[in-house]
Amino acid sequence: MPVRTARTAWNGTLQEGAGQVELTSSGAATFDVSFPRRAADDAEGVTSPEELIAAAHSSCFAMAFSAELGNAGGTPEQVEVGADVTLSPDPAGGFQISTIALTVRGYASGVDEAGFKAAAEAAKAGCPVSKALGGVGEITLDVTFEG
Repeated sequence: MPVRTARTAWNGTLQEGAGQVELTSSGAATFDVSFPRRAADDAEGVTSPEELIAAAHSSCFAMAFSAELGNAGGTPEQVEVGADVTLSPDPAGGFQISTIALTVRGYASGVDEAGFKAAAEAAKAGCPVSKALGGVGEITLDVTFEG
């Protein structure tokens, strides 16, 4: 199986430093990162590990969900998956990812609302990124069938 690689170059202290994360294996992009922007409400064009996790989780979930819909006899027609990753203070010190809220909207032919929701639950359990994030305090799932 393939190995995917990213690398980060960092200069300076946590509060005054900054870096760039590069999606090395794909060469798709390089993004600026900084701790003050990571901890702020407005990212001001700078990404964070949490945003990258949200991107990984939403895309992995979308793929797993598509597979689960197919297993249920359905065909995804239009599906949108969002992931909100929350960085919070850790009571033990430092920070933690306390919650991830997955949101699924869409419809698929060949399945009803119950089948759509069951496929979403199966995808949440089976998505490799969901499995990797098992240490997160809570991963929620909000599903809306628009068929």
